Amino acid sequence: MGFVEAVKSGLKNYATFSGRATRSEFWWFALFQFIVILVPAALGISERANGSFGIFSTLQLLISLGLFLPSLALSFRRLHDTNRSAWWLLISLVPLIGGIVLLVFYCLKGTEGPNKYGGGPTVAQIAETFQ
Repeated sequence: MGFVEAVKSGLKNYATFSGRATRSEFWWFALFQFIVILVPAALGISERANGSFGIFSTLQLLISLGLFLPSLALSFRRLHDTNRSAWWLLISLVPLIGGIVLLVFYCLKGTEGPNKYGGGPTVAQIAETFQ
């Protein structure tokens, strides 16, 4: 899955917490989220240097809030692809170690074929997402 397809899929399935998400879908959406939040954050630095809380800081906050639910749903589906429950997200509450463990889970290859969270995404299912 490419960048554009991953972003479309992530935004279209913004509240789908069941099913599975491939590594490429997860990481391309993470890159999109990083870029979209980084731009107003960088522009907001100059605003804060002048002592104001302006439009770029507000824009960054709104974008972050808008992308929270899609990224959470994608995290659920990514963990499902590695045959783990979404409850594993709570391990991120453990300082330092939790984030590292979660990063390792996100990087693992998904299970081949169906698992208890559904069948693996096929080319036909991915193409159906964009119709």
